[in-house]
Amino acid sequence: MTALRTALGRVWSVLAVALVAAALVAPDAFTDLRPTAFVRIPLEGLVLGAVLLVLRGRARRVAAVVSGLALGALTVLRLFDLGFSAVLDRTFDPMTDAGLLVGGVDFVRSTAGGAAAVGTVIGAVVLGLLVVGVVTAAVLRTARVVAGRPTPSTRVVAVLTVAWTVLAVLGTQAAGLPVASRDAAALAATHVGQIGADIRDHREFEAAAAADTFRDAAPADLLTALRGKDVVLTYVESYGRSALADPQVDALLDAGTRDLGAAGLVARSAYLTSPTSGGGSWLAHSTLESGVWIDNQARFDDLDATGRLTLGSAFRRAGWTTAAVQPGTTSGFPDADFYGYDTVLDAQHLGYRGPNFSFAPMPDQYTLATFEQRLRAPGHAPLMAEITLVSSHAPWTPLPRLLPWDQVGDGSVYDSMSGPSLPPQAILTTDPAVVRADYLASIRYTLSTLVSYLQTHGDPNFVMVFLGDHEPAPVATGNAPDHDVPVTIVARDPALLDRIASWGWEPGLRPSAQAPVWGMDAFRDRFLTAFGPVESQSR
Repeated sequence: MTALRTALGRVWSVLAVALVAAALVAPDAFTDLRPTAFVRIPLEGLVLGAVLLVLRGRARRVAAVVSGLALGALTVLRLFDLGFSAVLDRTFDPMTDAGLLVGGVDFVRSTAGGAAAVGTVIGAVVLGLLVVGVVTAAVLRTARVVAGRPTPSTRVVAVLTVAWTVLAVLGTQAAGLPVASRDAAALAATHVGQIGADIRDHREFEAAAAADTFRDAAPADLLTALRGKDVVLTYVESYGRSALADPQVDALLDAGTRDLGAAGLVARSAYLTSPTSGGGSWLAHSTLESGVWIDNQARFDDLDATGRLTLGSAFRRAGWTTAAVQPGTTSGFPDADFYGYDTVLDAQHLGYRGPNFSFAPMPDQYTLATFEQRLRAPGHAPLMAEITLVSSHAPWTPLPRLLPWDQVGDGSVYDSMSGPSLPPQAILTTDPAVVRADYLASIRYTLSTLVSYLQTHGDPNFVMVFLGDHEPAPVATGNAPDHDVPVTIVARDPALLDRIASWGWEPGLRPSAQAPVWGMDAFRDRFLTAFGPVESQSR
């Protein structure tokens, strides 16, 4: 029994040292997560070893506990960074990303149910506490190893210090990462530095939001060229520039351009740079509609208080009836008045009687069909609407089929098309080629639905702007780094598109690689200027 206890103790000692080393060199980017990333020498480990060698007794134990708790907390932050890099292609900001964590829980609830969402929260809390506890225990065990074997421990620290210095001078790398690592210190400095950066960002946002050319615009000076038109702003979930690298998407857009042209509809397209990627759609929506850059949750939370004129508010001020159609929203739309919407049709008010399709509570075709029936009935007043289409939201399977419009009904026709949904976490573990194929299939479905809707309902008094909100997660883009999304304006009245000739947008539904690129925050002012009084276009 004593021999077994001794053997287990030795195994735990080896594992503890290895765990501490792994916690110090683990990458914080999902794309760097490979075995070679752990075959590195951490400078922080050498410093910790030297400190534990110098200290004695109680001082050594206190230093080990403090170091363990700090390293455990840093490891939890690193796990958040890994998750954010995998989905949003950036690191985690503890001060501004709380709202995105809530959004992530809502995503799990929508795709896997309430029990799964509760389990995810509980599991995340338990995992965080477990990580801190295990790392702290590993540092304490490492301290005992150092205390029990001071001479060999000193030699190991000395040899590794020389090796670290030589490798640092040579700049030696393993799989793109420096073998002489100081990642833990850099990560800690980055997250501490975020506090000051977030404070500066808040001040910059307040200044940018206060500069609003259109805040006090009179109703008579707004959107004069669009009077009498129905104007629909449509967001296509996860429709990014990367989708246009797919030959089938390109062919669909080219065929759609021809079909719309045959129906008398003209289109112009370009790109907008989204403030987000992989998620956080509301950041993109608020950026486009307010004309100020919203790239974090803190800015979004502060937007209401700025008094910015949004696109919806501009239309409402100018006399349009306004509405928001939000099939992906299940718990109300609390900012409807700020965004200028008289009516909100969320998932509970769209009358759908069919099955969910993964995240999407209803297919995009049903959303558009219900919008047409409920809000564009014959004799309706000029309407401005924001519609969010969510069939292309991760995890992208299963998908409905495009139906004849007169067969959509209350949605029960979709019962035979539903099937098991891919669990949200499976996006990161499924073959990327399969994930990308599913993503592109969902984009093709939504674009086909939009083209069919425009052919069927694009009358002379109808204008649609449709665009992507952001790129999907890196696993679906092939780790494409840009944040650009296609944007298209479609109308039957060519005089309307003549007003945007100076924009340089390209004919058709598919912008080329050379098409203009604006920041998404530039759209509001340019749109209001182009479709306002002629004299305003000189502003």
